[in-house]
Amino acid sequence: MPKIIENVKEHLLEEANRQIIEQGYARTTIRSVASACGLATGTVYNYFKSKDMLIASFVAEDWYRAFNNIKSTCADSVKELFKCIYDELRAFAKKHEKLFSDPDAKKVFYSEFSQWHTVLCGQISKIISPLLKEEDRVTPFISNFLAEALLRMTVEGEKFENIYKILGRIV
Repeated sequence: MPKIIENVKEHLLEEANRQIIEQGYARTTIRSVASACGLATGTVYNYFKSKDMLIASFVAEDWYRAFNNIKSTCADSVKELFKCIYDELRAFAKKHEKLFSDPDAKKVFYSEFSQWHTVLCGQISKIISPLLKEEDRVTPFISNFLAEALLRMTVEGEKFENIYKILGRIV
């Protein structure tokens, strides 16, 4: 009778994330993740076609959670919304700092990081847009600019107060 393991996908994602943090991209393999989960290597391929898809999956799941936290925020002001976005971006960047700064991962994911960045900016822009003045909602330029600036300054480690001093003048 085959062994039934519950939540296999979740265990694989958690283990891959743990290994990335502890040993880096190059030393994390499908085989090492499978072994740590007590699974055959082939079983992992039933869920993920490659190591890169496994890694992209846990990063995407974490961003999805962060994005939903931002969307569910009842912000009464642009400042509150920016602060929520800032906090979620900081937490997300901190959680994946090892992956995003790993030279081996950068080589593999360079083009994907660029695409992810574009998607993140678009999602943030859509959240910001409704709180802008009506004339600033006519074209997406202002909301796109604010999203890009907020994302870049947050990832670069700028303090929220400084970010809002700059971006708050635009809104």
